[in-house]
Amino acid sequence: MQHHRDTDRALDLLISLAGADDAERVRERIGVAAPAAAQRPDRWAAVSAIGEAALPVSARLWMLEADDPELNELVVLSARLPGALEMSVLMGEPFGPDGGRTLPLHGALQGRPMPLGVTRFAPGEAVPALRAVGTMQQGRRAAAQLGRADWTAVIEADVADPLPGFARWALALRPDCPGVLRERFSDHPSYAYRMRNSGIVASPAVYAREWRSARSVLAVLHTGRWAFPTRMPEAEELLRPLVLGSLGGNVEAWAVLAQLLPTFTGTVPELIVTSGAIA
Repeated sequence: MQHHRDTDRALDLLISLAGADDAERVRERIGVAAPAAAQRPDRWAAVSAIGEAALPVSARLWMLEADDPELNELVVLSARLPGALEMSVLMGEPFGPDGGRTLPLHGALQGRPMPLGVTRFAPGEAVPALRAVGTMQQGRRAAAQLGRADWTAVIEADVADPLPGFARWALALRPDCPGVLRERFSDHPSYAYRMRNSGIVASPAVYAREWRSARSVLAVLHTGRWAFPTRMPEAEELLRPLVLGSLGGNVEAWAVLAQLLPTFTGTVPELIVTSGAIA
């Protein structure tokens, strides 16, 4: 059985969640070769993979959270990183939990100019500027000028007295907006639509559960094995029980899934459950 490259990636990811004994029989039945080790490809192949349109902007943030200078270089060279985040990378600002340090720049990022049209607030300017926002354009401009170190003051300011609506929306649409701040206005009726339309997703588990199509989601998660490996267990823990419960070692159910996958428009859980039910 011949498959599209993304179909093979998607199938490989799901098969890896089945039991080891079942996986070998499934691969033989549907024609998916045993995977190579989940290692980072060579430089330009990795840049190409990260630059694919199907990769949501939040997945690029998950990569930056590793605070790996070599991976940071790949993300920036993919040319799909918002200017504000590229500036943070070029200024050596960390995205992971170990803040308060400066990350070295690797390879082509050394000497790379700052992105055009992006500036930074001076210390103490961020909150007053956000409180002065009166339009969405002003909000986006102000949000783009935040440094990583400004988020604490912005959260404290919004807790003390909510920021203007346009400022809050612009902040929420920054991929690196802290979850604690985004949750403060997530009950707005259009919140979910705006976040999804901007490629922002809370976690790999939410991405695996709610986004579509199943093939594109699984292909992205396959890339995540080397691109954001520390975050991948979140998606795997969600999908593994579904795979074992609906597919398991039933090779005919896997054959149905392989046939449905290329044109299936639903989510990954819907694909898994539907395939098991048909078989």
